[in-house]
Amino acid sequence: MATTKDYGLGEYTYPRGWFMVAESAKVVDKPQAVHFFGQEFALYRGKSGRVVLLDAYCPHMGTHLARNTTSYVAQDGAIEDDCIRCPYHAWRFGPDGKCNEIPYSSGPIPPSAKIKTWKVQEYMGAVFVWHDPEGGEPDYVLPVVPEWTDPAWVCGSYDDLGVVNVHPQEAIDNITDAAHFGPVHGSRTKFFENEFRGHRVVQRMGGGHRTLIAEGGPMLVTEATYHGPSLLLTRMSGLYDSWIVIAHTPVDDGSIYVWHNLIVKSPTGSAVATDEDRLHARGYQDMALAAFAQDFEVWKHKRPNVQGLYVQGDGAFQKQRKWYSQFYNPRTKTAALLPQFEGIQGARGLDAAPQEMRDTGSLSRLEVA
Repeated sequence: MATTKDYGLGEYTYPRGWFMVAESAKVVDKPQAVHFFGQEFALYRGKSGRVVLLDAYCPHMGTHLARNTTSYVAQDGAIEDDCIRCPYHAWRFGPDGKCNEIPYSSGPIPPSAKIKTWKVQEYMGAVFVWHDPEGGEPDYVLPVVPEWTDPAWVCGSYDDLGVVNVHPQEAIDNITDAAHFGPVHGSRTKFFENEFRGHRVVQRMGGGHRTLIAEGGPMLVTEATYHGPSLLLTRMSGLYDSWIVIAHTPVDDGSIYVWHNLIVKSPTGSAVATDEDRLHARGYQDMALAAFAQDFEVWKHKRPNVQGLYVQGDGAFQKQRKWYSQFYNPRTKTAALLPQFEGIQGARGLDAAPQEMRDTGSLSRLEVA
């Protein structure tokens, strides 16, 4: 299993960015343990509905706040308002991470009785955390997908794909892999290009697709955009208008946790999605998941591509890896790196693209808040 150091990405083991850590519907008023970025966290939803993510261990004696079911604190409910109690000695911590009650002590609460809290945002049915080795504030925002709240579109539930033991670099490589569409997905690629801009990289592609489009059907046209190092949003037209949502988050150095979802425009044309629309949309999500599984199976069993033997026609792998390295380095370093290769890379056959996609001055049809 290769590590960040093996790939030579930069100073930090884990990247800077927004990362999915849970489905919103699964975060309730009971603490759950989650493990990302090589460390343990306690995740819960307070009584007000606020989602809280804390470092997992109580500063008193090192107790894990979310890995206990037998103490009476856990049995009676460790969440009070938006606070959480330690299952060992019942110290209570607020959503700001500060201890606000030690039930058996009349003395002052030590200033060091606090736990690190993490900036989280609920987004498209999921909980995202801002992770930054430098401890800075977010330097980009999660994009707005208007279709998520459009009643004519069906929002799927997340396919929880679990842990895959590959470094995230192997998943990111897919965005510039022009040559894999035919062998893996049965595509007859008519056009393909990448565009690099700041924290985003875009892949525009069109052609046939044996998994998602029936033989002789319409051309599959996609615009896939990585927003930072982990969130891939793909606008897709073909059988149905849809958005693919893929999120992956480092678990340990060399492994990722992966989720998949699909947003589908009403297949029946209804202004408000019906049960029939939801049935069709779920079937299409299963097809999209099958297509993703074709990539997934390769990643799970391949040797780490630490130093690839690239040839003409492969795609802009080297530029993509430089782009990706910005998230593993101090911001002061990446500012000087990115302008060297921003813009269109590896364009070919773009005259086959729909007219609206030939205007490469527009990165995507997403609204950035």
